Amino acid sequence: MRIKVDLESDALYFRLSEDKIEGSEEVANGVVVDYGKTGKVVGVEILNLKDKFTLEELSKLNVELPTLTTK
Repeated sequence: MRIKVDLESDALYFRLSEDKIEGSEEVANGVVVDYGKTGKVVGVEILNLKDKFTLEELSKLNVELPTLTTK
């Protein structure tokens, strides 16, 4: 999984899988979902980022990972 903030393009992209993108759909104003061949979500892009978040908010981007336990 990769997260990319591109201030030049004014977009935030969550790449969930390295599968080839076969199609895209704007599911909400400024939110585009990319799909793979089987319909699996491959990525999510948020456009017009500067209208939605401040640079301070983006600089505090935090990823919460699940705790893995072994038995």
